[in-house]
Amino acid sequence: MLDKFELFMRQIGLWIGFVLAAAAIYGAGPFPFIEQGIRLGGAIGSAVMITLALKPLAKEFGGDSYNRRLVLWIIDIVILIGFIFTLFNFAEVYESLWDGVIILETPTLIVGFFGTMVIIEMVRRAFGIILPIICIIMLAYAQFGDLPGIFGHRGFTFEEVVEVSWFSFSGVFGRPTDIVSSIVLVFIVFGAILEATGATTILLKMATTATARIRGGTAHSAIVASALFGTISGSPVANVVGTGVFTIPMIKRQGFSNSFAGAVEAAASSGGQFTPPIMAAVAFIMAELIGVPYIQIAIAAAIPAFFYYFSLFSSVYAEAVRLGIEPLPEDQIPVLTKDDWIESMRFIVPLVMVIAVLFAGRSPAMAGFSAIVSAFIVGVGIDMIYVEKRQHILTYGKQLIDALQKGGAQCAQIMVAVGSIGIVIAVVSLTGVAGNFGTLVAELAEGSLFSALAVTALACLVLGMGLPTLPAYLFIVLFVGPVVKDLGIPILLVHMFVLYFGVLSNVTPPVAIAAYAAAPIAGSNPMTTGFQAIKIAAVGFMIPFILVYYPSISIVIGFDWTEFIWILVRLPIAVWLVATAFIGCDQHPLPAYERVLRTASAVAMLIVDPTLQIGGTAFGVGLIVLHRIRSRGKQAATEVGE
Repeated sequence: MLDKFELFMRQIGLWIGFVLAAAAIYGAGPFPFIEQGIRLGGAIGSAVMITLALKPLAKEFGGDSYNRRLVLWIIDIVILIGFIFTLFNFAEVYESLWDGVIILETPTLIVGFFGTMVIIEMVRRAFGIILPIICIIMLAYAQFGDLPGIFGHRGFTFEEVVEVSWFSFSGVFGRPTDIVSSIVLVFIVFGAILEATGATTILLKMATTATARIRGGTAHSAIVASALFGTISGSPVANVVGTGVFTIPMIKRQGFSNSFAGAVEAAASSGGQFTPPIMAAVAFIMAELIGVPYIQIAIAAAIPAFFYYFSLFSSVYAEAVRLGIEPLPEDQIPVLTKDDWIESMRFIVPLVMVIAVLFAGRSPAMAGFSAIVSAFIVGVGIDMIYVEKRQHILTYGKQLIDALQKGGAQCAQIMVAVGSIGIVIAVVSLTGVAGNFGTLVAELAEGSLFSALAVTALACLVLGMGLPTLPAYLFIVLFVGPVVKDLGIPILLVHMFVLYFGVLSNVTPPVAIAAYAAAPIAGSNPMTTGFQAIKIAAVGFMIPFILVYYPSISIVIGFDWTEFIWILVRLPIAVWLVATAFIGCDQHPLPAYERVLRTASAVAMLIVDPTLQIGGTAFGVGLIVLHRIRSRGKQAATEVGE
């Protein structure tokens, strides 16, 4: 009986996910406007119901005990009923929030506190314990502010804390929740629909064909596929799971180690989050937060993203040489046919549609809506062309429902996470702790821009651990954004700096969630996979600093032709030196001293000092040339010996 009930609740959760996804599409399209209060309450309420139904306590803690599972389900049902009542209560006081005059009696305060705790619990079920602990610490911090040093404050009453976290537009139902529910959710649904139409399969085939003649070709194809799919997906973990089941076995079959295969997928999937055109929808949030046109953000992100992926290609190539892996034989290289190019429209047309709608000046939400419509039309149209595929059309209804249910479940995870970030934002706003944090960073940096950036980068990696891209970005920029801005750095570069390190926290042990997601697929140790991912993505940790010190690389800020050309000359050399140094191989294995010299010369050529730049570049080029000469000498000696 209980098994049937659990199956029923799962179906309920999936169908609520379907409704949430459908509502996201409707809200993004040219249809009558959904009133803000309904949209906010509906998005948060649906997210809680979906998470509770799909991740019940009984599944987590029930084990094989019928009685224990029954008790846990009773607890979940009580939570569900209580939260529904909480939403109705919020609807009653919603209008008063606009007036700014609201009197909260004790029963109402208890209801709001209950809602806040439910959001925190749903985040725990979706993402683990880290973010919930942060939320609880922040709530306690607001309540008890009598702390020593710069983090002390007067302390706030229970009423003030609940009011700002639940009954305000700076808490759970604040601006991040508003932006995500109106813009981001439609892109999450778009990713699910794109995957359901079969775009992933043809994308992998095209990527494999394009890279097969390079040493380590299958790993390169995984990088291309994950970058393209990752720019749509709002979560590195979702991207790893979605594409990794195809790419990781391919990489392993060519001879790479299990941990390296998982690391490549983790690093590539993470990089998609800051890769234009969509940037996992973070670009649209960033545009809203800082008042910069989307196109400027996409342009600013383009060259840094290119060099990040160039570094991944370099690392894979060096590892392939180290292991003696050759390009794929000609008879194993896929040949793209006319039918394959037609199939590629499943991916190309929706992506072009996004760019076209944005360039036409329409909203990001409309771009997501147009992409979903085009993906569906193109999918049906292609299946209509081929007789053998027409039978698929009969199953399109089920595929669409499944895609919306999956997309809705992913939306629910993002919504509860953003809701919990709203709690943190509310406490920060109430206590002013962000300013105190900035003071601490300034003290640690002692007036040095580089030291301040280094401390900020470390804080970003710590604060972003265990979170998907969007919540991590919102959470981190709340704390460290003002710190970097106070250093005189343009606001767009501040947000790009924060975004990079927030994303790279996904591959940074001990909580490298992208690497942890890839490890089971690869059959490798999660920690080993994480450290491999850091080696592969090493250049990614340098790029945010390069953006700050050489803003011309963004094109849209402080552009100077001389600086732009000079950094573009140095950066490819530096990337190659760092990638080969971390892998330990170029044309042949590198001794330890040469790896150190390569890293040092790469750093020197990127320091803001003309003498070091010229000297480091000359020395780095010299190392590469000398290495190639020695490599040719060894090859010639080997051929003579044979």
